[in-house]
Amino acid sequence: MADVKVSQAHSLPLDQVRARMSEFEEMMGKYGVKASWSGNKAKLKGVGVSGDINVSDSDVAVGLKLGMMAKAAGVDAKRLEASIAKRLKAAFEG
Repeated sequence: MADVKVSQAHSLPLDQVRARMSEFEEMMGKYGVKASWSGNKAKLKGVGVSGDINVSDSDVAVGLKLGMMAKAAGVDAKRLEASIAKRLKAAFEG
């Protein structure tokens, strides 16, 4: 079960959604998290974190599982969830 789950609605064609996700991926890269895409799904992997991104016709869903290293480093799941939600909202509503 994911420690962090965020979903953001959109009304864009899938190619535009993927283009807007590139900025989100860039932000994740600053924290050492990389996305490996296969179609409209991506697996996320980084030190102390794993998860996925699922893009559908109506929303983008991000799920993360915090590992022991992230928890030991003091990563707050609620703050991380709020940060991801804010960035996704800016990407799709801003």
